[in-house]
Amino acid sequence: MIKKTSVLTAIMVGSVFIFSNAQAAFEGGDAAAGESKSALCAGCHGGDGNSPSAEFPRLAGQYSGYIVKQIREFQKGTRANNATMAGMAATVASVQDAKDIATYFSKQKMAKKPLESINKALAAKGEKIFKNGIPQSGVYGCINCHGPRGKGKSKKITQFPRIGGQHRDYILKQLNDFKAGRRANDPGGMMQDIAKRLNEDDRKAVAEYLSAQLP
Repeated sequence: MIKKTSVLTAIMVGSVFIFSNAQAAFEGGDAAAGESKSALCAGCHGGDGNSPSAEFPRLAGQYSGYIVKQIREFQKGTRANNATMAGMAATVASVQDAKDIATYFSKQKMAKKPLESINKALAAKGEKIFKNGIPQSGVYGCINCHGPRGKGKSKKITQFPRIGGQHRDYILKQLNDFKAGRRANDPGGMMQDIAKRLNEDDRKAVAEYLSAQLP
């Protein structure tokens, strides 16, 4: 019998090769141009990409290719789990504008403090899941795609975002949306599969751990 984790490993490896070339096409923005073009983004994401509300993700330090991918997929309706962002993405006039905005945010520094205090016990549980997965449930360790502390695997593998230090509530919402099928723009359906295998407490624990992984 083929192990569930082995299947997920194969999907991950395949996804890296399939998406790496396409993701490279999203690189090459101008940060200086992006600063002025990002003015409308600041209301939700903060002028430097450190959003003041957990409803909106921190973009500071995120891979530029990943940001462009999300903008484009909101524009095309491939990602449709946030009506506000869908409306804002529609105002980005060109792929080059998206690249410039993304490059600006990618070069910003993530804030050093979370919006809310961290539950250390819950974060410790989340760390175990993040690093080791839950083999008995077929859950692959998050570290394998998102890197140590969720800080990414490589600048050349930007389809898997940097999630360490992201707002807890935002991470939890994305996991819940993947589980419910409200978000379905993940490579190979990997996140949908994993989210469905995590129970509510597990999802909360992972979100807690990641929110604590600040600079």
